[in-house]
Amino acid sequence: MKTIYFKVNGEEVSVTCPPTKTLLDVLRDEFDLTGSKECCGKGECGSCTVLIDGYSICSCLVLIGQVENENIITVEGIGVTTNMDVVQQAFSDEGATQCGYCTPGFIVNARSFLNGINYVPTVDEVKTVLGGNLCRCTGYTKIIKAVQTAAERQLAPEGKTN
Repeated sequence: MKTIYFKVNGEEVSVTCPPTKTLLDVLRDEFDLTGSKECCGKGECGSCTVLIDGYSICSCLVLIGQVENENIITVEGIGVTTNMDVVQQAFSDEGATQCGYCTPGFIVNARSFLNGINYVPTVDEVKTVLGGNLCRCTGYTKIIKAVQTAAERQLAPEGKTN
């Protein structure tokens, strides 16, 4: 057992557990942050994506002992129903969810991508960025459109045009 100190969604936290427990399990079991999902457990589907110091990472592949002093952002830290991030709102408005199981991972990955750009990405750019996220319910068209819509809104907040 070891006590690990880190930040989750801007809050300083600690957890005492075996350092070999996955970050995903700690987020879900210790902090009740269930937005990140476990699907494959191998980092192949992206449903457990979180941001670690701004980078999209599959939390099922990260051991809690590796996040000492790191800053973790989950989908809950990006926004909540009463205060959605532009990415979350775009996913809702564009109907980019079906069962919703993969949606948090897509939103986290899209938020990371959009943090670093100031233009509306092409379809191919969005496909490349979201290539590590799998959805079994959609054809990805609405997901891609949601990311582009979020980028447009990010560039022109509150309905303003360029």
